[in-house]
Amino acid sequence: QVQLVESGGGLVQAGGSLRLSCVASGSIFIVNDMGWYRQAPGKQRELVAVITRGGLTNYADSVKGRFTISRDNAKNTVYLQMNTLKHEDTAVYYCNAETIVGIFQPPKGYWGQGTQVTVSS
Repeated sequence: QVQLVESGGGLVQAGGSLRLSCVASGSIFIVNDMGWYRQAPGKQRELVAVITRGGLTNYADSVKGRFTISRDNAKNTVYLQMNTLKHEDTAVYYCNAETIVGIFQPPKGYWGQGTQVTVSS
């Protein structure tokens, strides 16, 4: 089994910054794409940012220019640096990873438990 554990969430004032981390562990052969999603109460989960194993990135328009996703392949870790936070960024942030657990097995997506980010105004 593969486990994803997020950390770094918390309460911050508007304009502040937070850095989220997500570590993938377990029976991992290779981790392909990794990404961050968020979900506010009563809303659908939405993509925030994604990064390929080679470092290519994509961001939601709402966070572009404020958030930066990065990864450390040696540590199987993905980060999300969030700057100039806004109240509308408040949500539970989830880590997602496309993981291959065996050489003859297809990729499979895994989710972390989530970390709460609350931005006060």
